Amino acid sequence: MRTGISIAVTASDRRRLETVIGNRNAPQKHVWRCRIVLLTADGLGTNAIMREAGVAKTAVWRWQERFMAEGVSGLLRDKTRPSRIKPLGAEVAARILKLTLADPPGETTHWTAEAMAKSIGISASAVRRIWKAHGLQPHRWRRFKLSTDPKFVEKLRDVVGLYVDPPAHAVVLSLDEKSQIQALDRTQPGLPMKKGRSGTLTHDYKRHGTTTLFAALNVLDGTVIGRNMQRHRHQEFIRFLNAIEAQTPADKAVHVILDNYAAHKHPRVRAWLGRHDRFTFHLLAQRRRGLLRQADEP
Repeated sequence: MRTGISIAVTASDRRRLETVIGNRNAPQKHVWRCRIVLLTADGLGTNAIMREAGVAKTAVWRWQERFMAEGVSGLLRDKTRPSRIKPLGAEVAARILKLTLADPPGETTHWTAEAMAKSIGISASAVRRIWKAHGLQPHRWRRFKLSTDPKFVEKLRDVVGLYVDPPAHAVVLSLDEKSQIQALDRTQPGLPMKKGRSGTLTHDYKRHGTTTLFAALNVLDGTVIGRNMQRHRHQEFIRFLNAIEAQTPADKAVHVILDNYAAHKHPRVRAWLGRHDRFTFHLLAQRRRGLLRQADEP
Protein backbone atom coordinates (compact mmCIF):
# COMPACT_ATOMS: atom_id res chain seq x y z
CA MET A 1 0.00 0.00 0.00
CA ARG A 2 1.19 3.50 -0.87
CA THR A 3 1.41 5.94 1.98
CA GLY A 4 0.36 9.57 1.65
CA ILE A 5 2.36 11.68 -0.76
CA SER A 6 3.10 15.33 -0.13
CA ILE A 7 4.05 17.56 -3.09
CA ALA A 8 5.42 21.05 -2.64
CA VAL A 9 4.41 23.34 -5.53
CA THR A 10 6.19 26.66 -5.90
CA ALA A 11 4.32 29.83 -6.78
CA SER A 12 5.68 29.85 -10.34
CA ASP A 13 4.75 26.19 -10.87
CA ARG A 14 1.25 26.82 -9.51
CA ARG A 15 0.77 29.69 -11.98
CA ARG A 16 1.85 27.46 -14.88
CA LEU A 17 -0.47 24.65 -13.74
CA GLU A 18 -3.43 26.99 -13.33
CA THR A 19 -2.71 28.54 -16.74
CA VAL A 20 -2.92 25.15 -18.41
CA ILE A 21 -6.15 24.29 -16.57
CA GLY A 22 -7.73 27.63 -17.51
CA ASN A 23 -6.72 27.44 -21.18
CA ARG A 24 -9.73 26.35 -23.22
CA ASN A 25 -7.47 25.22 -26.07
CA ALA A 26 -5.21 23.05 -23.93
CA PRO A 27 -5.45 19.27 -24.47
CA GLN A 28 -7.60 17.59 -21.84
CA LYS A 29 -4.86 15.14 -20.93
CA HIS A 30 -2.68 18.08 -19.89
CA VAL A 31 -5.55 19.59 -17.92
CA TRP A 32 -6.23 16.56 -15.73
CA ARG A 33 -2.51 15.93 -15.22
CA CYS A 34 -2.11 19.47 -13.83
CA ARG A 35 -5.25 19.06 -11.77
CA ILE A 36 -3.83 15.89 -10.17
CA VAL A 37 -0.72 17.78 -9.07
CA LEU A 38 -2.67 20.75 -7.70
CA LEU A 39 -5.08 18.49 -5.80
CA THR A 40 -2.12 16.58 -4.34
CA ALA A 41 -0.48 19.85 -3.28
CA ASP A 42 -3.73 20.88 -1.61
CA GLY A 43 -3.56 17.75 0.58
CA LEU A 44 -6.23 15.57 -1.00
CA GLY A 45 -5.85 11.80 -0.88
CA THR A 46 -5.68 9.41 -3.79
CA ASN A 47 -9.36 8.47 -3.73
CA ALA A 48 -10.47 12.10 -3.65
CA ILE A 49 -8.12 12.94 -6.52
CA MET A 50 -9.52 10.01 -8.52
CA ARG A 51 -13.04 11.37 -8.08
CA GLU A 52 -12.08 14.96 -8.91
CA ALA A 53 -9.92 14.21 -11.94
CA GLY A 54 -11.90 11.23 -13.19
CA VAL A 55 -8.85 8.99 -13.66
CA ALA A 56 -7.62 5.67 -12.32
CA LYS A 57 -5.40 5.19 -9.31
CA THR A 58 -2.39 4.22 -11.40
CA ALA A 59 -2.73 7.44 -13.43
CA VAL A 60 -2.70 9.50 -10.23
CA TRP A 61 0.47 7.81 -9.02
CA ARG A 62 2.17 8.02 -12.44
CA TRP A 63 1.73 11.80 -12.82
CA GLN A 64 2.59 12.50 -9.21
CA GLU A 65 5.91 10.72 -9.76
CA ARG A 66 6.45 12.45 -13.12
CA PHE A 67 5.96 15.91 -11.53
CA MET A 68 8.33 15.14 -8.68
CA ALA A 69 10.95 13.92 -11.17
CA GLU A 70 10.59 16.43 -14.06
CA GLY A 71 8.37 19.25 -12.86
CA VAL A 72 5.61 20.91 -14.92
CA SER A 73 7.40 20.22 -18.23
CA GLY A 74 7.14 16.50 -17.57
CA LEU A 75 3.35 16.76 -17.42
CA LEU A 76 3.18 18.34 -20.86
CA ARG A 77 5.30 15.71 -22.61
CA ASP A 78 4.42 12.13 -23.51
CA LYS A 79 7.19 9.61 -23.40
CA THR A 80 7.77 7.88 -26.70
CA ARG A 81 7.08 4.17 -26.76
CA PRO A 82 8.92 1.74 -28.99
CA SER A 83 6.90 0.41 -31.89
CA ARG A 84 5.48 -3.07 -31.54
CA ILE A 85 6.35 -3.68 -35.19
CA LYS A 86 9.95 -4.64 -35.83
CA PRO A 87 11.64 -2.08 -38.15
CA LEU A 88 12.48 -3.20 -41.65
CA GLY A 89 16.09 -4.10 -42.22
CA ALA A 90 18.41 -2.81 -44.89
CA GLU A 91 18.10 -6.08 -46.79
CA VAL A 92 14.37 -5.44 -47.35
CA ALA A 93 15.06 -2.00 -48.82
CA ALA A 94 17.76 -3.52 -51.02
CA ARG A 95 15.31 -6.13 -52.35
CA ILE A 96 12.73 -3.44 -53.10
CA LEU A 97 15.27 -1.31 -54.93
CA LYS A 98 16.46 -4.28 -56.98
CA LEU A 99 12.92 -5.26 -57.98
CA THR A 100 11.94 -1.66 -58.74
CA LEU A 101 14.74 -1.36 -61.28
CA ALA A 102 13.63 -4.62 -62.95
CA ASP A 103 10.54 -5.27 -65.05
CA PRO A 104 7.34 -6.06 -63.11
CA PRO A 105 5.78 -9.52 -63.45
CA GLY A 106 2.98 -10.26 -65.88
CA GLU A 107 1.69 -7.71 -68.36
CA THR A 108 1.87 -4.67 -66.09
CA THR A 109 3.74 -1.61 -67.32
CA HIS A 110 5.29 -0.55 -64.02
CA TRP A 111 5.51 -1.44 -60.35
CA THR A 112 2.80 -0.20 -58.01
CA ALA A 113 3.15 0.05 -54.25
CA GLU A 114 0.49 -2.61 -53.76
CA ALA A 115 2.15 -5.04 -56.18
CA MET A 116 5.54 -4.50 -54.60
CA ALA A 117 4.12 -4.93 -51.10
CA LYS A 118 2.48 -8.22 -52.11
CA SER A 119 5.71 -9.45 -53.68
CA ILE A 120 7.91 -8.56 -50.69
CA GLY A 121 5.39 -9.26 -47.93
CA ILE A 122 5.26 -5.80 -46.33
CA SER A 123 2.76 -2.96 -46.30
CA ALA A 124 2.24 -0.61 -49.25
CA SER A 125 2.98 2.40 -47.05
CA ALA A 126 6.39 0.94 -46.19
CA VAL A 127 7.11 0.52 -49.90
CA ARG A 128 6.17 4.16 -50.53
CA ARG A 129 8.45 5.33 -47.72
CA ILE A 130 11.41 3.41 -49.17
CA TRP A 131 10.70 4.73 -52.68
CA LYS A 132 10.48 8.27 -51.36
CA ALA A 133 13.71 7.94 -49.37
CA HIS A 134 15.56 6.81 -52.51
CA GLY A 135 13.84 9.24 -54.91
CA LEU A 136 12.12 6.52 -56.97
CA GLN A 137 8.84 7.11 -58.84
CA PRO A 138 8.07 4.01 -60.92
CA HIS A 139 4.79 5.48 -62.22
CA ARG A 140 6.51 8.42 -63.93
CA TRP A 141 8.34 8.52 -67.25
CA ARG A 142 10.40 11.16 -69.04
CA ARG A 143 10.19 10.95 -72.81
CA PHE A 144 13.13 11.61 -75.12
CA LYS A 145 14.03 11.32 -78.79
CA LEU A 146 17.52 11.39 -80.25
CA SER A 147 17.89 12.63 -83.81
CA THR A 148 19.94 10.60 -86.31
CA ASP A 149 20.54 13.63 -88.51
CA PRO A 150 24.29 14.43 -88.51
CA LYS A 151 23.43 18.11 -89.05
CA PHE A 152 20.83 18.23 -86.29
CA VAL A 153 22.77 20.63 -84.01
CA GLU A 154 23.42 22.98 -86.90
CA LYS A 155 19.75 23.02 -87.89
CA LEU A 156 18.66 23.39 -84.29
CA ARG A 157 20.82 26.48 -83.85
CA ASP A 158 19.43 27.87 -87.09
CA VAL A 159 15.81 27.49 -85.98
CA VAL A 160 16.40 28.67 -82.41
CA GLY A 161 18.27 31.66 -83.80
CA LEU A 162 15.22 32.61 -85.83
CA TYR A 163 13.12 32.66 -82.63
CA VAL A 164 15.67 34.37 -80.42
CA ASP A 165 17.17 36.84 -82.91
CA PRO A 166 14.99 37.14 -86.06
CA PRO A 167 16.71 38.67 -89.10
CA ALA A 168 15.97 42.30 -89.91
CA HIS A 169 13.55 43.16 -92.72
CA ALA A 170 12.17 39.61 -92.75
CA VAL A 171 9.05 37.74 -91.67
CA VAL A 172 9.53 34.60 -89.56
CA LEU A 173 6.60 32.18 -89.60
CA SER A 174 6.11 28.99 -87.58
CA LEU A 175 3.90 26.80 -89.76
CA ASP A 176 2.00 23.61 -88.97
CA GLU A 177 -1.17 21.73 -89.83
CA LYS A 178 -3.86 20.12 -87.71
CA SER A 179 -5.71 17.46 -89.68
CA GLN A 180 -8.85 15.44 -89.00
CA ILE A 181 -10.60 18.13 -86.99
CA GLN A 182 -14.17 17.04 -86.44
CA ALA A 183 -16.80 19.58 -87.43
CA LEU A 184 -19.42 18.91 -84.75
CA ASP A 185 -22.81 20.47 -84.21
CA ARG A 186 -25.61 19.89 -81.73
CA THR A 187 -28.70 18.01 -82.88
CA GLN A 188 -31.01 20.85 -81.76
CA PRO A 189 -30.43 24.57 -81.22
CA GLY A 190 -29.99 25.57 -77.59
CA LEU A 191 -31.47 28.49 -75.70
CA PRO A 192 -29.27 31.55 -75.13
CA MET A 193 -28.03 32.59 -71.72
CA LYS A 194 -30.04 35.20 -69.88
CA LYS A 195 -30.27 36.60 -66.37
CA GLY A 196 -30.80 33.79 -63.89
CA ARG A 197 -30.41 31.01 -66.49
CA SER A 198 -27.43 29.42 -68.16
CA GLY A 199 -27.24 28.67 -71.85
CA THR A 200 -28.46 25.23 -72.90
CA LEU A 201 -27.27 22.62 -75.40
CA THR A 202 -28.17 19.03 -76.17
CA HIS A 203 -26.13 16.13 -74.84
CA ASP A 204 -25.74 14.56 -78.29
CA TYR A 205 -24.17 15.91 -81.49
CA LYS A 206 -23.90 15.26 -85.20
CA ARG A 207 -20.84 15.35 -87.43
CA HIS A 208 -20.38 17.45 -90.55
CA GLY A 209 -17.21 15.71 -91.71
CA THR A 210 -13.66 16.77 -90.93
CA THR A 211 -11.46 19.72 -91.81
CA THR A 212 -7.75 20.54 -91.79
CA LEU A 213 -6.39 23.72 -90.26
CA PHE A 214 -3.30 25.30 -91.83
CA ALA A 215 -1.79 28.00 -89.61
CA ALA A 216 1.35 30.15 -89.67
CA LEU A 217 2.32 32.12 -86.54
CA ASN A 218 4.30 35.32 -86.97
CA VAL A 219 6.85 35.04 -84.17
CA LEU A 220 7.45 38.80 -84.13
CA ASP A 221 3.93 40.17 -83.59
CA GLY A 222 1.92 37.02 -82.74
CA THR A 223 -0.49 37.31 -85.66
CA VAL A 224 -1.71 34.11 -87.31
CA ILE A 225 -2.47 33.37 -90.95
CA GLY A 226 -4.92 30.49 -91.07
CA ARG A 227 -6.99 28.53 -93.57
CA ASN A 228 -9.40 25.61 -93.26
CA MET A 229 -9.30 23.12 -96.11
CA GLN A 230 -10.96 19.80 -96.78
CA ARG A 231 -7.81 17.74 -97.34
CA HIS A 232 -4.19 17.60 -96.26
CA ARG A 233 -2.16 17.29 -99.47
CA HIS A 234 0.53 19.22 -101.32
CA GLN A 235 -2.19 21.00 -103.33
CA GLU A 236 -3.71 22.48 -100.17
CA PHE A 237 -0.24 23.29 -98.84
CA ILE A 238 0.59 25.27 -102.00
CA ARG A 239 -2.72 27.12 -101.72
CA PHE A 240 -1.80 28.06 -98.17
CA LEU A 241 1.63 29.24 -99.31
CA ASN A 242 -0.11 31.45 -101.86
CA ALA A 243 -2.22 32.90 -99.03
CA ILE A 244 0.95 33.64 -97.07
CA GLU A 245 2.46 35.23 -100.18
CA ALA A 246 -0.55 37.53 -100.53
CA GLN A 247 -0.65 38.57 -96.83
CA THR A 248 3.05 39.29 -96.24
CA PRO A 249 4.87 42.43 -97.43
CA ALA A 250 6.35 41.84 -100.88
CA ASP A 251 9.64 43.56 -100.01
CA LYS A 252 10.47 41.25 -97.07
CA ALA A 253 12.06 37.81 -96.98
CA VAL A 254 9.92 35.04 -95.49
CA HIS A 255 11.51 32.37 -93.28
CA VAL A 256 9.15 29.43 -92.67
CA ILE A 257 9.82 26.99 -89.80
CA LEU A 258 8.01 23.69 -90.43
CA ASP A 259 8.32 19.94 -90.00
CA ASN A 260 9.36 17.28 -92.48
CA TYR A 261 5.86 16.24 -93.59
CA ALA A 262 5.69 14.59 -97.05
CA ALA A 263 3.47 17.33 -98.48
CA HIS A 264 6.18 19.90 -97.72
CA LYS A 265 8.66 18.02 -99.96
CA HIS A 266 6.51 17.36 -103.03
CA PRO A 267 8.09 18.22 -106.43
CA ARG A 268 5.39 20.84 -107.03
CA VAL A 269 6.29 22.45 -103.68
CA ARG A 270 9.94 22.54 -104.77
CA ALA A 271 8.84 24.12 -108.04
CA TRP A 272 6.80 26.72 -106.11
CA LEU A 273 9.88 27.56 -104.04
CA GLY A 274 11.87 27.98 -107.22
CA ARG A 275 9.42 30.66 -108.36
CA HIS A 276 9.42 32.48 -104.99
CA ASP A 277 12.99 33.32 -104.11
CA ARG A 278 12.11 35.25 -100.94
CA PHE A 279 10.78 32.09 -99.21
CA THR A 280 13.17 29.89 -97.24
CA PHE A 281 12.18 26.72 -95.40
CA HIS A 282 13.83 25.72 -92.10
CA LEU A 283 13.44 22.08 -91.03
CA LEU A 284 14.90 20.08 -88.16
CA ALA A 285 14.03 16.60 -89.43
CA GLN A 286 16.43 14.60 -91.56
CA ARG A 287 16.13 15.10 -95.33
CA ARG A 288 17.80 14.06 -98.59
CA ARG A 289 20.41 16.52 -99.77
CA GLY A 290 19.08 19.14 -102.16
CA LEU A 291 15.44 18.31 -101.52
CA LEU A 292 14.48 21.78 -100.27
CA ARG A 293 16.18 25.11 -100.28
CA GLN A 294 17.52 25.63 -96.74
CA ALA A 295 18.99 28.63 -95.01
CA ASP A 296 22.29 26.77 -94.61
CA GLU A 297 22.62 26.17 -98.37
CA PRO A 298 23.88 28.71 -100.94
